[in-house]
Amino acid sequence: MTPERDGKLMILLVDDAPTNIQMLNETLKDGYHLFFATSGRDALRIASESLPDLILLDVIMPDMDGYEVCRKLKADPILRNVPIIFITAMNQQEDEAIGLELGAVDYITKPFNPTIVRLRIRNQIELKRQRDLLARLSHLDGLTAIPNRRALDEALEREWRRGTRSLKPLSLLMIDIDHFKAYNDNCGHLAGDDCLRSFAQSLKIPLGRAADFVGRYGGEEFLAILPETDEKGAMIVAREIQEGVAELAIPHPASPLGTVVTASIGIATAVASREHEHTWLLQGADSALYQAKQEGRNRIVAAPSPSN
Repeated sequence: MTPERDGKLMILLVDDAPTNIQMLNETLKDGYHLFFATSGRDALRIASESLPDLILLDVIMPDMDGYEVCRKLKADPILRNVPIIFITAMNQQEDEAIGLELGAVDYITKPFNPTIVRLRIRNQIELKRQRDLLARLSHLDGLTAIPNRRALDEALEREWRRGTRSLKPLSLLMIDIDHFKAYNDNCGHLAGDDCLRSFAQSLKIPLGRAADFVGRYGGEEFLAILPETDEKGAMIVAREIQEGVAELAIPHPASPLGTVVTASIGIATAVASREHEHTWLLQGADSALYQAKQEGRNRIVAAPSPSN
């Protein structure tokens, strides 16, 4: 799923003939944000960087045909759900079955009929909006109404891959409610659920940028993903999170740390590397959180900067 920009969704146009791209651009520029590629290799690179909502893909191209591009897109866990409409000449219609078997959702034939192009794209975009809505619902934690573990895993993989291209730091905050089992035992599970909901909502406030992402990792643990954020910036966000939790002033009579609910936070920061998976950074945040607990909880610990 990709965010809309100014209410417009994003379409990638792939065709080795600049005149065809120009015609499609004139047809679609008023309704969508458009990206362009004139080769299969460029299409794969731009798709990975822009995460489009729809791809218009020429069948016949010199370096890599549209079918091979489609295969590679469908093999990519981040891009496989992006709808693909093939562009083909009239005398290539017998090949439509191949594209549909590969996962394309429709065909547009050359020469273009602007009205038909707009209608077919509009239909596919509407179907995608509905699929995205269902996907968002499936990615929400039922108790706290923030993203769940599945959504976090996908977002972290996406940002890690983006970081391998941008070479900018990516930070994670692993956040844990201190002595939550004692809270449940003392206050009851219904109060525990209320505590989790309030705690989860408070985490959204310090994350002011659209790219920041926070969700429930499991139990009383939460994870914040901070793209293009170094350790210093992550530490500022972590302190703001702790301040926000303190302001909630949720009574915790069973806590040895005081009278209200507190949080421990582990930070890990790295520049993404193709030599490692995103789980490498996650393990660093988890280790830092473990250290924060070992040192007495209600504190923030940053993992040592990992070396490649």
